[in-house]
Amino acid sequence: MKAYVDRHDKVRHYVRRPGHKLVPLPGLPGSPEFMRAYETALEAAPKPTTEIGAARTRAGSISAMIVGYLGSADFHNLAPASQQQYRRIVEGLRHEYGNLPISTLQRKHVVQMIDANAKAPGAARILLRTLRSLVAYAIKVGVREDDPCAGLRVKMPKSDGYRTWTEDEIAAFEAAYPLGTKQRLALALLLATAARRADVVKLGRQNLGRNQDGDIIIRMTQQKTGKKLELPIDTQSLEAINAAAPADHLVFLINETGKPFTPERFTKWFVKQCERIGLTGLSPHGLRKASCRRDAEAGCSANEIAAKSGHATLREVERYTKAADQARMARNAAKRREAHRKATSIVSPCG
Repeated sequence: MKAYVDRHDKVRHYVRRPGHKLVPLPGLPGSPEFMRAYETALEAAPKPTTEIGAARTRAGSISAMIVGYLGSADFHNLAPASQQQYRRIVEGLRHEYGNLPISTLQRKHVVQMIDANAKAPGAARILLRTLRSLVAYAIKVGVREDDPCAGLRVKMPKSDGYRTWTEDEIAAFEAAYPLGTKQRLALALLLATAARRADVVKLGRQNLGRNQDGDIIIRMTQQKTGKKLELPIDTQSLEAINAAAPADHLVFLINETGKPFTPERFTKWFVKQCERIGLTGLSPHGLRKASCRRDAEAGCSANEIAAKSGHATLREVERYTKAADQARMARNAAKRREAHRKATSIVSPCG
């Protein structure tokens, strides 16, 4: 099945039969009208093994809701990374429960699925979000009226997440990997842009440009948020790019086969480079946090840091500014105490 968004932002659905033209599917995905047209179109097509299960999709089933949701505007408006994540989860649900009516999904079933992921609360939370979206779609098309996910939450363990790199760790990495190495280039790009791994692996010379003041910048669009950013590039980062970035590739960072890294493969490679020199427990995302920390320590406001990092809210960024402000105020207080002590101390006359 194919889904297209027309110039009026309306999602239109079609099914492609081998050797035939696209067949339009009327009504809302998952509705009886839609599923009848879907099944009719499949029945008229040759029956390769990959379509055997699809032809038996029943209206109102979990499988039908998945077909409809994956073709909906709500799904297509998600960020690409979220689409990939949600698609993986709903395909698992289709495999396990596809033939069951979604109207039979009860709160206890949702709780059982969440509890099955108790050791991985992050995965449980994403599963719950996906189920909410699927049920919301079923309610929208009139297949069910209530939401069995309502009020359910996944409690996440308290954690600061990925550890922020310290200045000593950054210095140790730079000492081990000098200018001209791919490792140093990766470090420089992560620190200069505060980019997520999914964004840094896409950066290349096509992202370089100049702003209205003539300064060299990197233009990028964040995959997670869709935000368009213009980021000034410091001299050290430019030196790292010119010393190690290949001139004949679209991206700065390439793997051992000469192809762009995937985000996952880049993380594994970068962590391995850290462990080779005795730096453990570190990650590329920790450098994103270190870049924000550095800006906060330099006196940048939360809004200024967010303009660079592209954070959707200021809550995360304010953690860096508050920590920097606390350290700065503590230093100032210590200096004032010392000045007051010297001013009020009484020097005993020499005998």
